[in-house]
Amino acid sequence: MGGSEIGKGHRVTAELRAYWEGLRKGGPVPARSAVDPRGIERALEYAFILERIAPGMARFRLAGMHLNDLMGMEVRGMPLTAFFAPVGRKRIAEVLEGVFNGPEVAELTLTAETGIGKPALGAKLLILPMKSDLGDVNRALGCLIADGPIGRSPRRFTLAATQISPIIAGSPVQRGLPQPVAPRLASFAEAQQGYVAAPNPGAAPSMTPEARRALLRVVSTNDQG
Repeated sequence: MGGSEIGKGHRVTAELRAYWEGLRKGGPVPARSAVDPRGIERALEYAFILERIAPGMARFRLAGMHLNDLMGMEVRGMPLTAFFAPVGRKRIAEVLEGVFNGPEVAELTLTAETGIGKPALGAKLLILPMKSDLGDVNRALGCLIADGPIGRSPRRFTLAATQISPIIAGSPVQRGLPQPVAPRLASFAEAQQGYVAAPNPGAAPSMTPEARRALLRVVSTNDQG
């Protein structure tokens, strides 16, 4: 990365992580309903909200314009794995399971596939777990920021390194050391077959879902949900 790109990547991920820590207030993970886009204004272009839909699978509920530029299309509704080359999709699925099941924070270093019209490109991906209105940890706040000219889209990535940080209630999340890319699930297929949604009814939110969705509409001008 060039110096300016490194600075921007660190600033965006640091600001988003600090915002998430502020929402957490020392607890396990914050609620998705607590996110206010005004608190992450400088990161909105790169930010996203994920929804877990199955083991190792999470789709974009909201996404900033930088993500649309990387794919050359609107990414709302697409799975996160769409940003990855086939060789890297199993590993990112395993990372997602750790984020939601740990829960834990994942900060990933990515490298894009190259080719005609596709120059070398690196990126940073941050995924921060959050609770749904029912109390399940099946949402995530995050950001994806590439380090230079995008070139011809879509740009897809492979994992270069991972930093996984466990969440301990009452303590700030400490950034883990970079780890080499290697599988962590013994049987990912078994995890998929055994997935059962287990909602945990909690207190009713003070705002309607429509009102909360309206707060994040600035992230994607086309978003309605």
